[in-house]
Amino acid sequence: MELELRHLRTVRAIAEAGSLTRAATALGLAQPALSAQLKRIERALGGELFERGRHGVRATALGELVLERTRVVLPAVTELQQEAARFARAPRTTAALRLGGTHGPLLGALVDRLADALPDARVTTRASWSERRLADLLAEGRLDFALAGTCGSAAPPGAENLVWREIAEDPVFVILPDGHPLAAAREAELADLAGEEWACVPGDGCFGDCFTAACARAGFTPRRMYETDTSSLVHLVQVGRAIGLCRATFPATPGIVTRPLGGTPLAWRHLLGWHAVTQRADTAATVLAQARVAHARVAARSDSYTQWLATHGAP
Repeated sequence: MELELRHLRTVRAIAEAGSLTRAATALGLAQPALSAQLKRIERALGGELFERGRHGVRATALGELVLERTRVVLPAVTELQQEAARFARAPRTTAALRLGGTHGPLLGALVDRLADALPDARVTTRASWSERRLADLLAEGRLDFALAGTCGSAAPPGAENLVWREIAEDPVFVILPDGHPLAAAREAELADLAGEEWACVPGDGCFGDCFTAACARAGFTPRRMYETDTSSLVHLVQVGRAIGLCRATFPATPGIVTRPLGGTPLAWRHLLGWHAVTQRADTAATVLAQARVAHARVAARSDSYTQWLATHGAP
């Protein structure tokens, strides 16, 4: 038998009444039925809860332990029920938006935009390096919207009934220490970086394969690729241990510079996803519009990307 809340209430009623007879009366049970129930409870808990005597019952050490727990558990459950009932009766005046996103500045910028566009919305965020995981969370109903991305024209992370819309497409830039020979150049040719070691943040799409293919077209195989978090990537570049790959919107950071790769051999599409069945069309349109504004503002803060756009135009 598994212990249930009603069993704890029975134990508490016996202790408060001081006898099985009085407890049976209070619970509306026959005394033999209550005695049988108590024995089942004691078997489930592994020992006697009460000592029976001529003048009633007294809790054993095990009984005292159980009673001590009932003083915490039962009021907590009652409070939960009351709070849930109040919540269910209360009018829903604010929307709840659960956002997910991969690494990068776009998630924070979107939260900032939504704070102005939907001031009454309760926005929560969840970050993941895995686009596939974000797609799964959308499909499971655990996220409302997800910011993800794909390499070039690759298909977005798939799940039935998910909608993906493009926010923007960016060139992939290279991150160099500010003392690097190519740091002063307007663009860095991939072939000129053949002797470097590389760093990038993780992902489960095809970006690694696309980068390897781009290097092959430039005539070399990357010496080494460190896959790490953003902070560690920046550190590796700052100390000259590696150079990095980043989206063109990568924020300005002391000790490093971002430069376009000549010929734009790699591109990244920013996507917003949601579940077609469960998400309202007007909410999706609002979030998508704000995501595009957020991206434009993040891009405007990058001098290297602004210069690239002035020369090349939007991808």
